[in-house]
Amino acid sequence: MSLTPVESTLFARRSVRAFAPDPVPRADIERLLRAARSAPSGANLQPGRFHALTGAPLAALSAELVAASESGRPMVSEYSYFPQPMPADLKAKQRAAGYALYASLGIGRRDVDARRNQFNANYRFFDAPVGVVVSIRRDMGKGCFMDLGMSIMAFMLAAEGMGYASCGIGALANHADVAQAHLGLPDDELIVCGLALGRAEPDVPVNTVRTLRDAPEDFATFRGFT
Repeated sequence: MSLTPVESTLFARRSVRAFAPDPVPRADIERLLRAARSAPSGANLQPGRFHALTGAPLAALSAELVAASESGRPMVSEYSYFPQPMPADLKAKQRAAGYALYASLGIGRRDVDARRNQFNANYRFFDAPVGVVVSIRRDMGKGCFMDLGMSIMAFMLAAEGMGYASCGIGALANHADVAQAHLGLPDDELIVCGLALGRAEPDVPVNTVRTLRDAPEDFATFRGFT
């Protein structure tokens, strides 16, 4: 059975962490944002805002975020991303993904400094030519986070279709207050994540990492089918 174009785009997409320096035109960003807004939205509230940066503004934000991380200041994420504590089966998935990433970079399990430096690449938006900070109004309900997630996915799939690569950056929320102050966002905005966007750097080992996905029988049930 041949794949549809949508399936092909879905299966081709991956998290890219090494980008070519080629600039991304503003017109392309606007196309991606229109695609993002095409995602389903309960009551058509269209939650979430996308703050796109490139050039000097992106470099300035990245430098401030890296400095915050390296200072050892406490993390300030205002929402819980992972379950606490992490169940054993999910912890195994997390470790496998981390091992694959660091192995592709040649970073050993006990090389704490190298691991820390690589984690800080999140705050540099992996040196992509475009960084996007995604926020949402604080008074939005949990369902609006689901809608925002679909909007982010629509953005990333559209980017894939246009020949761009992307990577979600949940770590940005660890220093959300720094990003919020730097961007001058109002108090009623909550920073959710970041996105790195650009052309993938070819032939870089870190960009070959593919994490495994569960098979349907592992996460779905079927009733009434023959």
